[in-house]
Amino acid sequence: MNPVVSASRPLKHYVWGEGCDGWNLVDGPELSVKQERMPPHTAEAEHFHRASRQFFFILSGVAVFETAEGRVEVLAQQGLEIPPGLRHRIKNESEVDLVFILCSQPSTINDRIEIK
Repeated sequence: MNPVVSASRPLKHYVWGEGCDGWNLVDGPELSVKQERMPPHTAEAEHFHRASRQFFFILSGVAVFETAEGRVEVLAQQGLEIPPGLRHRIKNESEVDLVFILCSQPSTINDRIEIK
């Protein structure tokens, strides 16, 4: 049986970007589930995934997504799907932490292409 996991008891904790935190909740080649936290006024680099489909579900705060299709704000208790191949990045333009769940199928390991 798999262990019960949470941000306080993850499979693994990691730091990314500009002081952002992540917690692996499911970490397999076919499925990745993470909880992530972005401090105020942080953003990730624009990128895309060749094969991974992602779903972001916002727990608290407001996420701003910039994609090749335009800009969209996603509020707490809302979600957004990002299909493979779509250029995107997530930003926290607010004054409070942004916390969300990120599901990727398959895992994004070796599947992230940075836009220079």
